Amino acid sequence: MKKTLTLFLVACSFLANAAGVPVEKEVPIDHLYIPTGFDSNDNVEVVVTGFLPNLCHKNPAAKVSINGGEINLEVTSLYYDASNPFCPEMVVPFTLPVSLGVLDTGEYKVAVNNDNAKSKSGRLVVQESVSNAIDTYHYAYVSNVLKKEGSHRIHMKGYNPSDCFVLDKIEAHSNGADTFSILPKMKQVRDFCPMKMVPFTYEFDVPKSLNKKRILLHVRTMDGNSINTIMLQP
Repeated sequence: MKKTLTLFLVACSFLANAAGVPVEKEVPIDHLYIPTGFDSNDNVEVVVTGFLPNLCHKNPAAKVSINGGEINLEVTSLYYDASNPFCPEMVVPFTLPVSLGVLDTGEYKVAVNNDNAKSKSGRLVVQESVSNAIDTYHYAYVSNVLKKEGSHRIHMKGYNPSDCFVLDKIEAHSNGADTFSILPKMKQVRDFCPMKMVPFTYEFDVPKSLNKKRILLHVRTMDGNSINTIMLQP
């Protein structure tokens, strides 16, 4: 009797542990966005959009493999089916920025979920840097991008860590297909830069030169990263 009870408890423990351990599963993707304007001293990023098939999928992530001029991304999620056999059938869209790190000058082919019939691919170009600095320009410390419905106007909100930098100009560089790289360039007006949080809101009218209904706004930020927002054009 004691041996039977012990075996039963071991089996229950095994099932409980198995139920709580998710597995990685490839998830459907619908688009690969490749911003333009990266130099060989930039942290290069691409953006993948897709959807989680139901609420048993969580935490979409990408594994990056770089081999010469080929970059392969495998986009997966954590799948918790064992712990919840009744998954609510609700599709959850996601926008996933993927950091590729600092890349050498050249042209790369980027492929997402390459072994899948619905894989996506595109061309990435990295230009030679004109500066030895981490980035050629300083950008505003943008933390949020708000879109005005029915228009091309956006509001970039955030704060700058000192008042020795002010906004110089905002540039938008198109990849000719579906993405604008938006660069809120700052200029230094004093040598002394005390720490002083300066909140800001910068308005900008996104150009109307792209014909896609859904476009990516890739806003470069002061810390070398970016804020990525999908905009539906009116």
